[in-house]
This record gives sequence, structure tokens and C-alpha cells, in this order.
Amino acid sequence: MASTLAPRPTILVVEDEPHIRELVCLHLELEDLAYVQAAEGDAGLALARSQHFDLVILDLMLPGLDGVTVCRAIRRESMNTDVPVLMLTARREESDKVVGLDSGADDYLTKPFGVREMMARVRALLRRGAPAAQSPAVDASRPIVYRHIEVDPARRKVRVGERDVELTTNEFQLLYVLLANAGIVFSREALLNKVWKGEAFVTVRSVDTLVKRLRKKIEAAPGEPSVILTVWGAGYKAADVEDA
Repeated sequence: MASTLAPRPTILVVEDEPHIRELVCLHLELEDLAYVQAAEGDAGLALARSQHFDLVILDLMLPGLDGVTVCRAIRRESMNTDVPVLMLTARREESDKVVGLDSGADDYLTKPFGVREMMARVRALLRRGAPAAQSPAVDASRPIVYRHIEVDPARRKVRVGERDVELTTNEFQLLYVLLANAGIVFSREALLNKVWKGEAFVTVRSVDTLVKRLRKKIEAAPGEPSVILTVWGAGYKAADVEDA
């Protein structure tokens, strides 16, 4: 009788520091996640071009090809153009994080990082990148309760406190993506792909405009938002629930 168990998600880990690479791989294994590892950018890119992964964990500073170059190449010419990328960086300057996100990364962690935070981000990115039948897609997922906001995708209904709020299709999709991944930073480019799904004639400014409209509908004080936060130079995120 054939097994009905779903295959384990497989993660590509590209990190040149052995102790960090081993730590990451150890905790992936503890979560019952499969992994393939590489210590150089060239090797990591070759793997990304040769097989499909569910997530890429990519160091920014690598021997040979650096992480930005590898990430751009993955997005442009590989089997993993749409796979989530978590970038690791030892640099704390905002400009370095922006470069990483603009290269196509979905999220970043600054070294040294806590293992619990890393795994929380890994799980969130795996959920985000899961196939439509398994991921929290708007048409086929369970309702979300986030603070005082309830989102019911099946009924396309949003309730903020004691009032129902009418949202456009794009507003609803943007809200769902952010609330389903609370605390995770989305670049404007990532939100373009999630909300507009490759439609022509939309730009990153469309994201800013949509966020402004959505804030007016769900925030108590749109000028001082507490739900949809701007991460300067990086993009947007829903505030972590524990920060409420």
C-alpha cells in the first residue's frame, strides 16, 4: 500500500561559517525538515539550479558569489524563482538589509540570532511558500483572529472590533497576507507578487497606496498605525501579536 505521508520540506542552507551552518542544520533536523547545505555561493547557486527547494537560507557574505548575487540569480534563472529566501547577515546597517530584500529575499536575520526566532521565521516562510492547497490562500483557508480583527476568507468577511469592514479584493488579499504572517517583513516587491500576482502596469508605489487605503479602514489612528507597520527601507509587516 502506497504511503500517503507528504514529503518533508527540503531547505537549502548556504552558509560559509561551519558552526552556524551546523547549528542551522541541526535545528532543521530537530523540526523534521530535510536540508542540503553548501559553504560557497557558487555551490549554493548550482544546487538551486539543479533541484527544487521549499526554502533557501542564504548568508549575505559568502566566498565566491556573494548572497545578493546568488539571490538575484535564483530569482532570475533557477528552479526556485518563487521559493521563499531567508537571508542571514552579520551587518546591522539598514542599507545592507535593504539590499538583501531588494535582491529578492523575503526576510532577514541579523547575526547573532536566537534559534527560536530563526525557526519561527522558517516556519512562517514555509507556510507562505506552501502549495496553494496547503497554504493560507484567501479562497481556501481557515479564519484568522488577530488581536481585535477577524478575517473569514470563505465569506470574504472582515470584522474590526464590533464593526464589519468592506474591503476590495486587493485590500482583502493584502490584509490576509500580512496578518497570516504577523511579524514577518514583506518587501514591496514581495507584496506585488502576492497581491497583484504579476499583473502589468503596477509598481511598488501601488503597494504604498493600497496600504494607505487599508489603514484608513482598519486602524483606529491611520496616521499612527498599530496593525500594519512600515519597516523603513524594507517594506511592511503586521505587528507581532505579543507586542499588542
